[in-house]
Amino acid sequence: MSPGYELPLDEAAYSFGFLDEYAKREVRRCILKAISIPGYQTPYASREMPMGRGFGTGGLQVTLSLIGPGDALKVIDQGADDSVNAVNLRHFVELTCPGIDTTERTQAATLIQSRHRIPETPLTEAQVLVLQVPYPDPLVLVEPSQARRKVMHGEGDYSRLLTKLYEDLVHFDEITISHRYPTRINGHYVIDPSPIPRYDVPRLHQSRALVLLGAGREKKIYAVPPYTKAEPLVFDDVPFRTEDFDDASGQRHACARCGATDSFLDEIIQQGDAPTSWQCSDSDYCSQQLTHRQVMTEANA
Repeated sequence: MSPGYELPLDEAAYSFGFLDEYAKREVRRCILKAISIPGYQTPYASREMPMGRGFGTGGLQVTLSLIGPGDALKVIDQGADDSVNAVNLRHFVELTCPGIDTTERTQAATLIQSRHRIPETPLTEAQVLVLQVPYPDPLVLVEPSQARRKVMHGEGDYSRLLTKLYEDLVHFDEITISHRYPTRINGHYVIDPSPIPRYDVPRLHQSRALVLLGAGREKKIYAVPPYTKAEPLVFDDVPFRTEDFDDASGQRHACARCGATDSFLDEIIQQGDAPTSWQCSDSDYCSQQLTHRQVMTEANA
């Protein structure tokens, strides 16, 4: 979307947040139900948005239903503020929500919409995290019938999902799911936590911020309320393992830009004979660490 784009005159009378008030009210009611039943996939009437399904329409509808004057919005894609998806969604919200602020600082945001990552900076009780979700139901891997999946969720029957994890262990000696790891919420419902990496799954547990997940194409909203148990689906004798970013000698890779060794890293494949480098996925966290390192260097000089 061009930064200079403006709404045509015949479309400039859209209500605040693009969606009509009835649509936003319906989404808010679904959010309240989702919070009341942690992990339950609440159906809602997903509206048509001026973008293709699969590009964050579910998360965007949740965001537009919650945002108001005085809010500060941060939009990230894979942890980055400057990716195509993040920039376009941010600009669309700026067009349709006059008076709201946008920011790239995690601490300054009241509402954070994210695709595939949870920010490295710990969130607070005053913040809401909205995750974009392509497929909300983890049982779709083992049961094609939606009616049967509903019964399985209601009964807490996840034996077939556990069987799939067991087959992974038999064939590969470890569970090979790298993202969308099935996570049990509040001791009952198992959710698809969006395509966040396994590294981010523990951040859902006892999160101080409200986490809302929206799937526009599948027309579902579900939630992880603050201070709620969120436990990866595992076996008692096979602990949950996240990405470790260790090299062959067991030494953890550091971010090539800021030097951080405590963040989720992206592997940067170089051309030619140049060695592979690693960089923080969260661009805001990386910039903050870089600034902190520069300040400490100047102070010690």
